[in-house]
Amino acid sequence: MSRSPLIFAVSFLLLAGCDRAAEAPAQPAQSAEGSAGVGEVARTFAGTPLPAMQFADADGNSLDLAAQDGPVLINLWATWCGPCVVEMPQLDALAGELDGEVRVITVSQDVRGAEVVTPFFAQRDFARLEPWLDPDAQLSAQFTPEGLLPLTVLFDAQGKEVLRVAGGYEWDSPDAIAMIRQSLAPQ
Repeated sequence: MSRSPLIFAVSFLLLAGCDRAAEAPAQPAQSAEGSAGVGEVARTFAGTPLPAMQFADADGNSLDLAAQDGPVLINLWATWCGPCVVEMPQLDALAGELDGEVRVITVSQDVRGAEVVTPFFAQRDFARLEPWLDPDAQLSAQFTPEGLLPLTVLFDAQGKEVLRVAGGYEWDSPDAIAMIRQSLAPQ
């Protein structure tokens, strides 16, 4: 067997194993009451515009990122990502706390899309999160070519990046809420 087909076969097997069911997370999840807070806040990409991309949910509803008319917090996540799963209820609580100030948008990077995201949402009682899908990982490629999840990016009302957090974060904490509000306050 020549080297090229072997490399292709190994690459295919590695990629096929990247998307796991929620029952078998690829990254260890913290305890149910544990924190996802290990991510670091970075402002390296501040000023970068919100990408003009569209996503859909399992029902065919569409989300146009470029059409957002206020501050938005975008979270890239996947059902197989332990810290992502821990963050989801926190993001739902954050969306409630910042209702009318910041729209919280979660976009799944699961390759199997609605097949795994729909049951994930059905098992939980999210009051504000919507199951947006990006099975081609377009958004991940835009923000984190290395594929690090979770990744959360805050954009201001003009559609310019303010900050991002790579890795888990305790989004419903008073510190996180204050950081978001302070980051969006007029200077």
